[in-house]
Amino acid sequence: MLRVLAVDDEPPALEELLYLLRSDPGVERAEGAADATEALRRIGRALEAGPDGEDRLDVVFLDINMPGLSGLDTARLLAGFARPPAVVFVTAHEGFAVQAFDLRAVDYVLKPVRRERLAEAVRRVRALVEAERVSRTAPPAGSAEAPEPSGRDAVPVDTGGAVRFLGADQVTHVEAQGDYARLHTVGGADHLVRIPISALEERWQGRGFVRIHRRYLVALGAVEELRLDAGALSVRVGGELLAVSRRNAREVRDLLVRQAMDHARGTTG
Repeated sequence: MLRVLAVDDEPPALEELLYLLRSDPGVERAEGAADATEALRRIGRALEAGPDGEDRLDVVFLDINMPGLSGLDTARLLAGFARPPAVVFVTAHEGFAVQAFDLRAVDYVLKPVRRERLAEAVRRVRALVEAERVSRTAPPAGSAEAPEPSGRDAVPVDTGGAVRFLGADQVTHVEAQGDYARLHTVGGADHLVRIPISALEERWQGRGFVRIHRRYLVALGAVEELRLDAGALSVRVGGELLAVSRRNAREVRDLLVRQAMDHARGTTG
């Protein structure tokens, strides 16, 4: 059950949002704040209490256009904390989606808020919060009892009404589709997520992913073939042939050669 803070400078909008949140069975408690300053005071108390304290706060539903600190400004401040609450933006403006997901927002809900759409956002946050609670008590990495992928490196995907987390090691490549991204998995399935490819590129730095094209982010370990045809470079991943842009060609080629050499040393060592 979630403890929620809703932030909006327009009283009718805040009251409506709180009403919908309090009527959701996944929400234990929902409080309101009329501006970012008030919200940050409440969030500060929650962070001092810790994730299991009485004043804990699981998620902040943030309006974007507010006087003083905007919702985006507030989210940037929260990103500086070690364990900030999750953030869901609630706004009448579609144009901030890329910035919102660059700040690792869990969801982006457009006004007027529909009950069903808000319930979907609550479900996604509950899945994330539960996964992070599991990760705090999980055995060390490599243990036989290690849990399913979780935390902010994993991505929540909807699988027919249920939300599960997809780890970076389960993804072969990512395809940009506007402000969305399509995740292609090892098993051949794909999932459309409400996260721009640039946010996933940043989130999965150091996890073996490389941007080969403005449309594609690829797991190096999933590359089956490197092909040069009439001066154009491409890679085969999961049976698909993906173009490598000229600006990324040298980096991709060098990384794949280095990976092959490392693999050869490992097999002969």
